[in-house]
Amino acid sequence: MKNEVAISTSHLDAGATGTGLTYKDAGVDIDSGNALVQAIKPLAASTKRPGADASLGGFGAIFDLAAAGYSDPLLITATDGVGTKLKIALDSGIHDSVGIDLVAMCVNDLVVQGGEPLLFLDYFATSRLQVPVASAVVKGIAEGCLQAGCALVGGETAEMPGMYGDNDYDLAGFAVGAVERSQLLTDDHIGLGDVLLGLASSGVHSNGFSLVRRIVERSGLAWDAPAPFAPETTLARALLTPTRIYVKSCLALHRAGLVHGFAHITGGGFWENIPRVLPQGACAHLDGLSWPFPPVFRWLMDQGGVSAHEMARTFNCGIGMVVAVPADKAESAIALLEEHGETVHRLGTIAARGAGEAVIIDHLDEAFAR
Repeated sequence: MKNEVAISTSHLDAGATGTGLTYKDAGVDIDSGNALVQAIKPLAASTKRPGADASLGGFGAIFDLAAAGYSDPLLITATDGVGTKLKIALDSGIHDSVGIDLVAMCVNDLVVQGGEPLLFLDYFATSRLQVPVASAVVKGIAEGCLQAGCALVGGETAEMPGMYGDNDYDLAGFAVGAVERSQLLTDDHIGLGDVLLGLASSGVHSNGFSLVRRIVERSGLAWDAPAPFAPETTLARALLTPTRIYVKSCLALHRAGLVHGFAHITGGGFWENIPRVLPQGACAHLDGLSWPFPPVFRWLMDQGGVSAHEMARTFNCGIGMVVAVPADKAESAIALLEEHGETVHRLGTIAARGAGEAVIIDHLDEAFAR
């Protein structure tokens, strides 16, 4: 695999003549692949950072950890996709934001363990390569990398006629980060009495879209109709609001020594994600009235007849990252996070679990009924 967006040409003869078949006859256009590489080279170059020059063209990407300032690093890796949120992009023809989602879903996982995202690669698979569409997607990926401070060092484009429907595409992302061994965040850091802060999400992010699309289908609204919860924009554009990237604010908090743990609220919502970072015997005790329930979730809940419990186990419901901080440093943590552009809510505390659940949310039905 080349360290650039490329089309593999190893299986068919692209130079056949006469009555012989060509690779293009089989549905793969190498010229389009090469045109895409040229179109996205400046995008990749814009993400250059210490340790990586972010240039495309080799067979593998090299990262210099010493040049990035690490002395005893551990590598952390993450991979993810955008899920069926892509169907909204495909159906509406809006392709410029899903690349940000792709990066966000990977790098937000890295920072949970204290990792700094260093480099990113993408995989773009499609039935038929359309350079304007692919370029728009990669432009979003580059923007996500800039927001996260990591270099877009390469990727792969696979044009696979017969595998996908006409004009369909799918995305996968791969991120590599690093953390000094002494700075790795584990569940051992979280303790009883820690304060739980919530960082506001930008919207639905990139989870639960199979349910979102079913609700939209039930509503009868077209993608280009005004969004009932945000009438200044279309329904598609509102639901495609990209996932917020929390890397820079959370790394700043970690480097200031103000955090004990993070939980990225993705698929499974509060019930599934917070327990992944809790120590044995600990419980996250939240107050559902401690943060506002955003209009997009109110609309989804009402339109779909979704219960409050189901909402909280499917969506982020307005909180994209939960942060555990020492009680005596909570105000300093809030100030630093707000300084970095986050909207912060005090959600609750870490308590002894006993025989109860790992996550308790008081006033949930009342909060989501507001």
